[in-house]
Amino acid sequence: MRGADKLLERVEGQPLLTRITKAALATGARVTVTLPPDRPLRTAALDGLNVTTVLVPGAATGMAASLKAGFAALPENTAVLLLLADLPEITADDLTLMLREWQATPDLILRGTAADGTPGHPVCLPAWCRPEIANLTGDEGARSLLVRHRDRLRLIALPGSHATTDLDTPEDWAAWRSR
Repeated sequence: MRGADKLLERVEGQPLLTRITKAALATGARVTVTLPPDRPLRTAALDGLNVTTVLVPGAATGMAASLKAGFAALPENTAVLLLLADLPEITADDLTLMLREWQATPDLILRGTAADGTPGHPVCLPAWCRPEIANLTGDEGARSLLVRHRDRLRLIALPGSHATTDLDTPEDWAAWRSR
């Protein structure tokens, strides 16, 4: 983003981080957000929202640090809907659908896909995944877990490209906004 913070890009009149956090809160679920300690504007974007924030000193080492810190901050047998904050098309309806589908198959991993079946996010992780999350390293997130347990994975199609639109450059943002 050439120095800009994509989570502070404005979507629907508010920072993306605020918007996606409000979508998560609209499901009625408890929301925990992991944040690097060196991004105070991200913390400020959550002011007044009923969320638990977890500062991750090692966030620069990769996504695994944030996952491990987030899971460690939750009660031991808690399952988690893992939602990346940089998906500008995700809605509360998408998250509600994921949670409703998960209630029907709580021991499976659910993964959101684009309408065409392209895998994306969010991902619902049952409590049995926690030991493997604790052993993750680097920036791959839970990808290895999804591959290892593909026999316990169920894909959930979300509208359009909600699950896969990830904007990483100013040009990506400009093209997305011009649609």
